[in-house]
Amino acid sequence: MCSVHANSARDALTKVCTLPLLAGKNISSEFVVPTVASCLDLVVHCARAGDGQRQVTEIMAVGARVENGVIESSPVFRRVEGALQVCATAMPAEEKFAAAGVDIAALLEEGR
Repeated sequence: MCSVHANSARDALTKVCTLPLLAGKNISSEFVVPTVASCLDLVVHCARAGDGQRQVTEIMAVGARVENGVIESSPVFRRVEGALQVCATAMPAEEKFAAAGVDIAALLEEGR
């Protein structure tokens, strides 16, 4: 688990891929992007609400597939009118969650 400052879950994923490139010529995007894709399962984005408290605004699933340098990802939950709502149709790497004892299908059904 780590934290990164970003404006959205997608921006956070991009930032995690970009920061290692600051190391210089000894590391490339062709190495970093697939490595990040294989290491992350979810990105949870929090934002400060009007009352100053932080709240989860989006949870994004990260897939292991990379197309043209872009990591496959899909939103799982988004805050709509003050409540987190399920927006996922499927979860990448569902088998990883099952191995950890998490029933993704049941979790997504509860959120509907």
